[in-house]
Amino acid sequence: MAQAPDHFSAVAADYANFRPDYPSTLYDWLLAHSTPSANVWDVGCGSGQASLALAQRFASVTATDISAEQIAHASQRANLHYVLAPAEHSGLPSQSVDLVTVAQALHWFDLPRFQQEVQRVLKPGGLLAEWTYSPIHLEDVTLNAILQRFYVEVATPWWPPGREHVENGYALLPFPFARLPDPGFSIQREMTLPQLIGYVRSWSAISRYISAKKSDPTGALATELGQVMKLAEQIAVSWVVKLRAGYR
Repeated sequence: MAQAPDHFSAVAADYANFRPDYPSTLYDWLLAHSTPSANVWDVGCGSGQASLALAQRFASVTATDISAEQIAHASQRANLHYVLAPAEHSGLPSQSVDLVTVAQALHWFDLPRFQQEVQRVLKPGGLLAEWTYSPIHLEDVTLNAILQRFYVEVATPWWPPGREHVENGYALLPFPFARLPDPGFSIQREMTLPQLIGYVRSWSAISRYISAKKSDPTGALATELGQVMKLAEQIAVSWVVKLRAGYR
């Protein structure tokens, strides 16, 4: 059985350390539309950014990913169980899950087969929630211009197929259930220069660039940004979250 390519094992440590957490209001929304006693399947969990937050609110979370290296960097909790498995073949019993979540991973899946798996494991009346976040935006105009130029000129040619769905907020991907309104969440953070570079290094495009060219383009980016901001200075950054959710 074919599975999605693994774009993140090589950058698993950067992913775990520098990827943003999702807003607590998003998890509060999921809790309001489900129940604390829910069994949750968190699909494409990576290093468990969403998995841990879900386990803090729901009875049981099974978090699956195809990258053993990513899972090795994930946070642990008694009611949180990590399984090495593709999105299209979870191994979960039929109609055993109350809530299926996909955080920033849907674009890597074989969507028709994943949706069949959701239909199999999700209980009638259960909730499917999928979300992605936009490219990063820096509040400082000068710094943002530098980063966006890097994004377009350096990173963009190296994104794997599927990245376009992140760019359009999953707007063109089919959804198997009637959708609930998107509440309009966003991620707001402050980052130092090393944290920002660590985040950029976690991109699959940069991993592919480094693998092909045997050089790291984020060094030059850090130098350019460092001409504008101090090493320990914190700058405001944000991402727009797009949520697709609906009941079976």
